[in-house]
Amino acid sequence: MSKADILDEIPKLTPVERDEIRRKLDELDDPLTTEDWALLDARMEAHRRDPASAIPLEEMKADLRARFAR
Repeated sequence: MSKADILDEIPKLTPVERDEIRRKLDELDDPLTTEDWALLDARMEAHRRDPASAIPLEEMKADLRARFAR
């Protein structure tokens, strides 16, 4: 099936079917897994509870350079 064929078929789909396709396309564009998002959400919540635990961006960059310098 060509791209043109697919595009011709889209208007024939139900709204539910089109939503299913949208969700699938969004998944393809999102490199993060459900577990990745859960970890990010947990870390953001921890930061909201204790913002003083964060370090400045420049300090983090220096630490990463020191750790991974070749």
